[in-house]
Amino acid sequence: MNFHVRLWSRLALLACVVLSAGAAQAALPVQGVTVVKTYPHDTSAYTEGLFYLEGALYESTGQIGASGIRKVALDNGQVLQRAELAPPYYGEGIVAAGDRLIQLTWRSGQGFVYDLKTFQPQTRFAYRGEGWALTSDGHSLYMSDGTAQIRRLDPQTLQQTGTIEVTADGQPLRNLNELEWIKGELWANVWLTTRIARIDPATGKVLGWVELAPLVPPRDTLEDPINDVANGIAYDAAHDRIFVTGKQWPTLYEIELAPAQ
Repeated sequence: MNFHVRLWSRLALLACVVLSAGAAQAALPVQGVTVVKTYPHDTSAYTEGLFYLEGALYESTGQIGASGIRKVALDNGQVLQRAELAPPYYGEGIVAAGDRLIQLTWRSGQGFVYDLKTFQPQTRFAYRGEGWALTSDGHSLYMSDGTAQIRRLDPQTLQQTGTIEVTADGQPLRNLNELEWIKGELWANVWLTTRIARIDPATGKVLGWVELAPLVPPRDTLEDPINDVANGIAYDAAHDRIFVTGKQWPTLYEIELAPAQ
């Protein structure tokens, strides 16, 4: 999300999150990562959503006036296809649902549905609250909204069918951002941190943390060092490959998990 827009309204909440999550993060296992391969990533892409499908990455970008969806060649980062999202909409998470691509917006309470192949707009849908991220387990969609709650949606009607209350060592884990379904777990970037939470979707409990701090570009190379945080997880299930990146980062990483500490 846009840090500068929310800064003052979120400071108190963030302080509470940090304090309450500190003990939880210490108690739960933490896994570092090993970089398998690197790929170029467009530094103009303010990454809000990411997924892998049939050899390509699909990415949603944020910020009003710079929002849109794109299909990107993995190996060279070339944008193969794109559709812009006009103001006042702020693009957020995306997911594939059959032959459709579903996109959230931040505070407009509106989502958009596109043809997955052509990116032609089809329809839109409404939801309460903010929209942050989407993923799918092949049966249901999962939506984050910046709280400690993940919503379960019907992929056809896009109506909410349930919720998952996410906790880390018994405490609510707020600021759940970009989502990915990986081997029966929900993975979520935690906004303004370098960590991914590995969540049990049946209980909502965080099973452990994936630490991305070593991948963060040097601050003096980032356009906005405060807000250009880790955000974006994609999984290639056919080849068991995990990809991560960040907002306006120059690199997308293929990673493997290191042993838990």
